[in-house]
Amino acid sequence: MEIEDRRAEQILEVIKALHEVNRLVPIIVEGKRDRRALRSLGITGEVILLHGGKTIYEFCEDILKQHERFILLLDRDERGEALQKILSSYLKGHYEEFSLFRNILKSLCQSDIKEIEDLPALLRRLTGKPVESPVCPPLE
Repeated sequence: MEIEDRRAEQILEVIKALHEVNRLVPIIVEGKRDRRALRSLGITGEVILLHGGKTIYEFCEDILKQHERFILLLDRDERGEALQKILSSYLKGHYEEFSLFRNILKSLCQSDIKEIEDLPALLRRLTGKPVESPVCPPLE
């Protein structure tokens, strides 16, 4: 159990760091459930849903007009990996400094989850209790 507690602690540290960077840099996710999961973990900055009814190319063109840097936080399933590859090409030079977030989460989550939306459930399983936001203190 100690290893799982440590792993949960490390994931929560990544979430805290993500929260800090997200104050200035938007996060791109695949869907509404991914955004909801991040919100439940205390992410309060801009979280942009991929596509929005546009082609990936149009999405990237529009997003580059609005922002200079991004955090790509796409799922690790087959679709997410394919999207990561395409977006990496279109957004080259605008996301790389933040790719560590996805890589570290990928390593810490191991094969337990492949989707961002499952992060809160993984943390509940690792800690054995409901997860409180690592960045927002609990209400008293």
